[in-house]
Order: sequence, then structure tokens, then C-alpha cells
Amino acid sequence: MTLFEKIIARQIPAKIVAESEDWLAFHDISPQAPVHVLVVPKKVITRVGEATPEDESLLGKLLLATQEVARALGVSNSGFRIVINHGRDGGETVPHLHIHVLGGRPLGWPPG
Repeated sequence: MTLFEKIIARQIPAKIVAESEDWLAFHDISPQAPVHVLVVPKKVITRVGEATPEDESLLGKLLLATQEVARALGVSNSGFRIVINHGRDGGETVPHLHIHVLGGRPLGWPPG
């Protein structure tokens, strides 16, 4: 089981922000912005580049979940960034698809 599967199964505690039957959103343990939440599908998809056509609906739900999280944490109007890492060079550290929702301060471009 990945770290995220253990969080979903409530085997590891997390500060949960929101949840649906398809996904879980919780605060990142190493925040890179005042708001830094991860939105993770409950179905294991190793990384975005390995999603299949059958995952299309779930991927849409994950993107809509980022809106819900941004509104709940008060960064919807000021702006937020969503990031999906793929592979080692992309910054992926947990092999379970997840979307970072970052906000609460101006975010530079290009990202590091």
C-alpha cells in the first residue's frame, strides 16, 4: 500500500479537508504555500500518464474537487495553482496520482 492508500484507509492520520466517494483531500505534511492540499483518488492510478480511458470521469471529478478545496480554504477568489507531478524528474515522490492545490500567496512562474 502507498502512503496515500494508508491515509484513505485511515491507517495513517491526516488533516482532511474534504471527501467524496471517489477522492480525499488533505493537507500536505510539507506545505510549500500557506494553502497546500493534496487531492487523491481513492482508486489507485499510479500516475497521470498511466490513466486509462476508463478513468476519464474520475479525472474530471478530481479537477472539480480542486475547485471545492480552493473555495473551502478561501483561495478561490485570490487564485490558486494545481500541480500534477509525473515521474522522478517531474517531482513525483508517491506513486499514486495526486493533485497539489497551492495558494494563499503569490506563486512565481516558472515553478522550480
